[in-house]
Amino acid sequence: MSDPVASLQHEVGEGKVLDLDEQRLREMGYPRPIGRKYSVISVLGVAYSLTNSWWGLSASLVTGVNSGGTALLVYGTILLSIVSVAVAATLAELVSAMPNAAGQSFWAKELSSKKFSRLASYITGWLAWAGSIFANWNSWHTLVAYEVANIFCFFFNVYGRTLSVIGHACLYVSLGSFLVILIVVPARARTHKWAEFVFVFASFSNKTGWSSDAIAFFVGLINTNWGFSCLDTAVHLAEEISQPERMIPIAIMGVIVIGFVSCQSAQDSPRYVSEAVTRHIQITSFSFILAMLFSIQDYTALLDASVPSLELFGQALDNTAAAIILEALTIVTGLGCLVSCHTWAARLCWSFSRDKGVPFSNIWAKIVPSLDTPFAAHILTTTIIGLVGCIYLGSETAFNSMVTACIVLPYLSYMLPVVGLLIRGRNNISHGPFWLGTWGLICNWVCLTWIAFTTVFYSFPSIMPVQGGSEYTIEATL
Repeated sequence: MSDPVASLQHEVGEGKVLDLDEQRLREMGYPRPIGRKYSVISVLGVAYSLTNSWWGLSASLVTGVNSGGTALLVYGTILLSIVSVAVAATLAELVSAMPNAAGQSFWAKELSSKKFSRLASYITGWLAWAGSIFANWNSWHTLVAYEVANIFCFFFNVYGRTLSVIGHACLYVSLGSFLVILIVVPARARTHKWAEFVFVFASFSNKTGWSSDAIAFFVGLINTNWGFSCLDTAVHLAEEISQPERMIPIAIMGVIVIGFVSCQSAQDSPRYVSEAVTRHIQITSFSFILAMLFSIQDYTALLDASVPSLELFGQALDNTAAAIILEALTIVTGLGCLVSCHTWAARLCWSFSRDKGVPFSNIWAKIVPSLDTPFAAHILTTTIIGLVGCIYLGSETAFNSMVTACIVLPYLSYMLPVVGLLIRGRNNISHGPFWLGTWGLICNWVCLTWIAFTTVFYSFPSIMPVQGGSEYTIEATL
């Protein structure tokens, strides 16, 4: 049988040619008003720069140590890597079977019973969009800096023609910064007295106030989970790339195995990607956390530092200017993450509005042809992000709630589509090129189990006993 995605075309109308991507989209009930501007590498760049495992781990270095010591960072990273493979594989299977920019809200509608399909889509869409809004939160020191960063990232998402280049740039900046820090910091560290085996691999510390070390560890996993979240980012670019049923799964799984898998052409096999996952799991995050832990010179000073990563760089390099340069690399990487957050949130708003899920949907569902972007949806999401910063900035309690929300809400948005898939039966839908059979079923159940786990334990206070005004939960955010 010939490859149905290769070059098959269909004549429609008066001499117009409708390729298979557009035909499939119309069969789903949608026209294609937006251009295919992305390559698989640029989609990977957007997805990875948002997930950015090594950068997320650097931002949560000290909070993770307080919640479970270095053991939490090491073994938590391994655990999250394995779980993320299952979550990513689940999303990759679904987008391969049903490539649509709405992603999980569309899947929920298609896989749920007709009686509950609209409700399931509505709930899922709001969970996904809210999660993308909160993911734009960053711990800037002043309101002005927060809003400037928000506006700065807005302009990077205005012109569709530049988005592919920006995606490439975000990927290369993140990986380049990672390699520089990974090599320079341990190489320049004066001593490695803190890098003893026991300190790195067997040092558990519970400074949370929880009497149970197990609960402290489970609650503390949110710190490592931050660098493994938002795995659905690539899904929402499905209508802006050719052959999305092949390319989007490659991008999703490529986030997990970044630095190993070659995603150069449309002939790359999604099955090859899935096999690679089993051999190379999150190289960047695990190597980064080990390199940083081995380079700590003064553990106490690191815990007391207002900017832990800068303190660590300063300890290792013994040079303030050099440490500032490395910190600047993390800031630039963080801005790339914010740019990708804006891309993600705008696509979610646009595609959800297309299904009438947002008030005044007819406004936000429009694509500006001259820009080739959902400009109105982008303005709306940027405005909401700015308003959220005005309400919550300066409140540590609110910050913790938002960090929780940007992890838990996207996870919850995956729940109804996966449940619908299992109830309907995995073999009762049309499979895409990326389909893992029995392994996919295992991944689905791991995904659901992890969603339940995070919803429960990430809702617990990080510090006990809870004092007035200090408690934060995902329920408070909702």
